[in-house]
Amino acid sequence: MGARLIQISVVYFAIGVSLGMYMSMAHDYALTGVHVHINLLGWTSFALAGVIYQLFPVISKNIYAKLHFWSANIGIPLMMVALTVLILAENEQATIFVATGGVLVVFSVIMFAINVLKNVRA
Repeated sequence: MGARLIQISVVYFAIGVSLGMYMSMAHDYALTGVHVHINLLGWTSFALAGVIYQLFPVISKNIYAKLHFWSANIGIPLMMVALTVLILAENEQATIFVATGGVLVVFSVIMFAINVLKNVRA
């Protein structure tokens, strides 16, 4: 689980940096929110969670870890694609998908927090 999260985080890192470079070259910063969320939620939080799962492998083998992994990996792309559509196409129907992705991400963070607080010991 830890290694998989670290590998996925690198994909988000490449996407986030590429989006940042595009925005800089085009002088169009409409997608700043998408860029920031991809880097923070995708790159940083996945990398840190991956390191924690590597340091404490016992916590990567329970239902909390599975719920964390899958809800985050569904929620982040859903939220980012929908936010891009909402911003660029000004399509208000995308709002429900932004919200759904956001709820999945919050749920994933709560599952991760419960897992760490219940199962990580010194």
